Amino acid sequence: MKKISLVAFLGNYGREYENTRHNVAWLFEKSLSYSGKLNWQSKFKGQFCKIDRNLLVGENQLKDDLIGESVYFLKPETYMNLSGESIIALMQFFKIKADEVLVVHDELELPCGTVSLKWSGGLGGHNGLRSTKENLGTADFWRLRFGIGRPDHKDIAGYVLSNFTSDEKIILSQIFPQTEKLMNDLFAKNPDNLLNSWKKKNLAPST
Repeated sequence: MKKISLVAFLGNYGREYENTRHNVAWLFEKSLSYSGKLNWQSKFKGQFCKIDRNLLVGENQLKDDLIGESVYFLKPETYMNLSGESIIALMQFFKIKADEVLVVHDELELPCGTVSLKWSGGLGGHNGLRSTKENLGTADFWRLRFGIGRPDHKDIAGYVLSNFTSDEKIILSQIFPQTEKLMNDLFAKNPDNLLNSWKKKNLAPST
């Protein structure tokens, strides 16, 4: 059975990047209902923690071969363009395969409020994904993409390193809880079964 064993939340380390669009994955992790209970440790060029899978989703929801297994969370502190160095270090230590990895990241090609589950494919010019592919030797890993939209100017670097607007922060606060439910489903099920329903899902409330 396919499974997710490692969730890598991509972002840039440092207070000046804390609330930027490039750090939406770290903002999502902080929003998790159990975030404050996670026991983070410094290793693998970042912060990581280990969680019992059944505590995340409930043992009665797990397939038999997943009961008792752990899930690892990782926040690389290498800066975005070297994220793969942190990811591969943890994978090698805990013997995790590339197809068990879920990378959470920002996505320019999707509007704010849209969340997308994706398997393999292109990198969309994302430096964190590029580094992950280079270090893993394959693009065959899972991605959980948070739309941040494209700016109406050419300064992409400045855009992704700028803070979310007040309206965008409201949208994120509304879609994060729904995305947490998706991630819990990913821990309990074969992720293939969720691809179609979460290919590109607009979670932002209609106005």
